[in-house]
Amino acid sequence: MIKVTFPDSSVKEFASGISSLEIANSISPSLAKKCVVARWNDELVDLTMPLEEDGKIELILGGAEGLEPLLNHSCAHLLAQAVKELYPNAMFGVGPAIEEGFYYDLDLGDIKLTEDDLPKIEKKMQAIVASGEAIRRRQVSKSQALELFKHDVYKTELIHELGDEEIITIYEQGSFYDLCRGPHVSSTKWLKNFKLLSISGAYWRGDAKKAQLQRIYGTCFMKEEELKSHLINLEERKKRDHRKLGKDLELFMISEYGPGLPFWLPNGYTLRRTLEDFWLKLHRERGYLVINTPIMLNRELWETSGHWDHYKDDMFTIDVEDGTYAIKPMNCPGAILVYNNSLHSYKELPLRYAELGNVHRYEASGALNGLFRVRGFTQDDAHTMIREDQIGEEVSNILALYDYVYSVFGLNYSIELSTRPVDNYIGSIEIWDKAESALKEACLATGHEFKINPGDGAFYGPKLDFKLRDSMNRIWQCGTVQLDMQLPGRFNCKYIAEDGTKQTPVMIHRACFGSIERFIGIITENYAGVFPLWLAPRQMVIIPVNEEAHLDYAKEIENILKANEIRVSIDNREEKMNYKIRESQMKKIPYTIILGDQEKLNHMVTYRCHGSNESLTLSVEEFVKMVVLEVKNLGKK
Repeated sequence: MIKVTFPDSSVKEFASGISSLEIANSISPSLAKKCVVARWNDELVDLTMPLEEDGKIELILGGAEGLEPLLNHSCAHLLAQAVKELYPNAMFGVGPAIEEGFYYDLDLGDIKLTEDDLPKIEKKMQAIVASGEAIRRRQVSKSQALELFKHDVYKTELIHELGDEEIITIYEQGSFYDLCRGPHVSSTKWLKNFKLLSISGAYWRGDAKKAQLQRIYGTCFMKEEELKSHLINLEERKKRDHRKLGKDLELFMISEYGPGLPFWLPNGYTLRRTLEDFWLKLHRERGYLVINTPIMLNRELWETSGHWDHYKDDMFTIDVEDGTYAIKPMNCPGAILVYNNSLHSYKELPLRYAELGNVHRYEASGALNGLFRVRGFTQDDAHTMIREDQIGEEVSNILALYDYVYSVFGLNYSIELSTRPVDNYIGSIEIWDKAESALKEACLATGHEFKINPGDGAFYGPKLDFKLRDSMNRIWQCGTVQLDMQLPGRFNCKYIAEDGTKQTPVMIHRACFGSIERFIGIITENYAGVFPLWLAPRQMVIIPVNEEAHLDYAKEIENILKANEIRVSIDNREEKMNYKIRESQMKKIPYTIILGDQEKLNHMVTYRCHGSNESLTLSVEEFVKMVVLEVKNLGKK
């Protein structure tokens, strides 16, 4: 017998091996019908999984929050079943839940699917949903699994990598079965609100040297209205796609001669430099020393730091007569060399170095995505050397900086504390525990809530990850604060303590934007290309009503605005005025200034804000004062 504790703290005894579904039925058959999954000892489990020890149970009903990953993972299996029924020779790669949906990688031989095939697959999925097939978990041995999947080379490869004594789980629904750890919903009936979204190519296990599969993306929700809302949201995102806006607004380009290496066009470079200037001003005001380190350094440095062992497959290298050099994938070893260039006293600490460092990492071609996933990017890094007793105060200062920066862009955030990896880390567990506790205490002391992300720390230390939420309710990983008690020792970093002894400092790695490129991609979509005045590459355009009569006055206003560091140009093309105004709106320029007889006579400007049909008139002095203040206030009028 086992003792089962319910959410109301009541305890009942059941026979060992009973399932959550059977427990639900023992309470009420109607309750069992409403159950989707169970939480057993704080972990989600299938309703049919045998329970063989004492524990806490929570029966989770349809409509509960947080079920999206479970639904989407189950829907991936639904997709695979439909494909298998339509294409009996299909073989399958992996089909995980991802943020806001799922995908499944398929090998259909010579059959190449297109977007036009998705409705046919959806129809088959709907039929399976209507049948309400139970989804059951079954345990098999390795040999049994190999027999079951002997006709699927991809599943066979995955099974061969498992231990000989490992118990393998498969999931069955109707005649279809799939290799999976689970958990899943109890029946296909819960998967009716789904949509297949797109199809693309994907290399098996992300390796360009392996077979190219077909990847179908989809999404699934518990409620129909949630699905409809999400699909509307996706359509809006297409309009905001930074790749489209980047082309329309002439921000950046990607050439076939440099995949994953953005070219900044004049407008985009202006935007980038404005963002960098904002960053530099903030850091200088807060006592950071701005440095710049070489883009390429000797392999020995990367071996000392540990990056060679952990990242060499993602590094670009070159062999020259005095050894192997690597283009830096990270800036931290360079900052350490700057620190070690001179001897430091405890009085100098915290010693803060900031760097807009250009780094390169090899990304598979299939993973490249505009500014979001590139091979060359600029990290807004900072590396601070501190005493151990300064950890709390310094992390608090960093959190205050991040609060301010993200508020400027209207981005809310949450924090995750990523702890020591299970393996592939350096240093003692004791030091790791100490570092993790220090980050926890710093967050709590400043009133910042966080959740634990176990095992996702850097190889040299735990970190705080900052998840930003944009105007489309998407989550982005941007900022990070990493506490490092390993690398300073590896590089023999020292400072002279108050008692005259040499001590090893603690190092904080941190980046607020994460990368300039990715952050620009994020805010481009967040603003839908309508940047606030201070950030807009083209802040104003002046349109003279009549070139002959008003061009001189337009040039006068242009000079006044430029003298106040406003980015402005004159549109004196031989086009109709309404066409010019409409184009200014299309280019998302914040202010369109129209100058005619009355404006010239009275030394006024008539202007129109982006997105408005209303024209307003002010004296030149009032207008200049207004826009200069708007720039100074970072877009707040």
